[in-house]
Amino acid sequence: MKLSHLQQIIQYLRKFKKISAIYRVSDTIVKIVFDKDDTLYFNMQRSNSSIFKCSEYPRSKVYNAPFDVILSKRFNRSNILDVALVNGDKIIRFKTSLASAYKEEVTYLQFEFTGKYTNAIILDEEGIVLEALRHVDLFSSFREVRVGQKLLDVPPAPFVAKEYPLEDVETFLYEVYEKEQNSKLESLKKQKIALLNKKLKKLQKLYDRLDSQEELEAEAQQFEHYGNLILSNVQNIKPYSTKLLLKDYDGSEIELRLDKPHVTPFAISEMFFTKSKKAKQRARHLHIEEESLRSKIEHTKRFIHTVQEAKDVAKIELLFPKHQQSKKVKTNDSIETFWVEGYKVELGKNEKGNIELLKNAKARDIWLHMKERPSCHVIIHTDKQQLPQNIIATAARLCVDFTTTSKDRYLVDYTPRREVTIQNGANVLYNKYKTIEVDTRE
Repeated sequence: MKLSHLQQIIQYLRKFKKISAIYRVSDTIVKIVFDKDDTLYFNMQRSNSSIFKCSEYPRSKVYNAPFDVILSKRFNRSNILDVALVNGDKIIRFKTSLASAYKEEVTYLQFEFTGKYTNAIILDEEGIVLEALRHVDLFSSFREVRVGQKLLDVPPAPFVAKEYPLEDVETFLYEVYEKEQNSKLESLKKQKIALLNKKLKKLQKLYDRLDSQEELEAEAQQFEHYGNLILSNVQNIKPYSTKLLLKDYDGSEIELRLDKPHVTPFAISEMFFTKSKKAKQRARHLHIEEESLRSKIEHTKRFIHTVQEAKDVAKIELLFPKHQQSKKVKTNDSIETFWVEGYKVELGKNEKGNIELLKNAKARDIWLHMKERPSCHVIIHTDKQQLPQNIIATAARLCVDFTTTSKDRYLVDYTPRREVTIQNGANVLYNKYKTIEVDTRE
């Protein structure tokens, strides 16, 4: 951010008297609620830091790192004593106090908009680092940022900053968000859609390569015929032969070439019978494989549409969570997993996935399904009696997005899993439910 803009933002910040709430909403964005209802976001991304305002920035997860613990402990419901730029540089410092029963505790919260060294640092009254968003050692910078160490001042800039007057600071802060979001959103959409299109192309290729049931049945009959024919010509087959000349039942001659030599004719015959059995099994289960691939293709197409329709970066971050499963845990490719403010939300890609969700969900988990129409099943994993409404609303929107691409108003029912009775497959009965409306036209 420009120093001139920060100087004007400082004047804007000085009207606030309290920090009502403070926490991270993403890896690099800190949300501060001033005086109960005025919210600003401090984006501490390296080389792209900013301060912005918006109607709401969804929380990607609940952060519990040492930095977040100290942030909450020292600044939630704190009084603002002063807001200033440190040494006239691009560093905003909040001086706060937290009145307790024993003593008043003064703490500094420092946001440093200094390019690659951008950071958020918590200091005590003596300037000792209590915690920081990023720890910096002496090998990376002359200015160490380490818990328990005194923080050195940044040297003054060797130039005079230009003036960039703002007509209205609050309007500017909203514009920062819109500009950043639009730029980042388009970039993320392009990146994620390319990734999904690659996946879609692979699935379509697998679907197109599926054998037909008629071909598999014909192949099974042919292998079975070869197996029987070899048993009829045992006396004419030498051990370890890889080329066979056999008399068919009609007197015609058949030449068979084998991939590898076998000790006895009976081993060759067994090999053909095994191939025949496998071809029959594939023919019998072909519709399952075909349906599985078709459902994955449709799911991926809806996924692409959902990304295309995303209105903000937060939605993209929700659709592509950073949570990684342990390599030891086998993932189910019929279930899509999302994370909403720390809550695990799972969605069935097809009937198999829906059945797995119903089977593995716990009694208190919340189950969602579109009202009176076929849809994917969604499970919010929780052991809480009362779930925040915004979590339910987000899960309901996912349920709609991955069921239909039509823009309209839809109703989604939700209830604890214990209220859902499985009838047949993924068909269920449920009662004691609530309903939420999802409007995809917005």
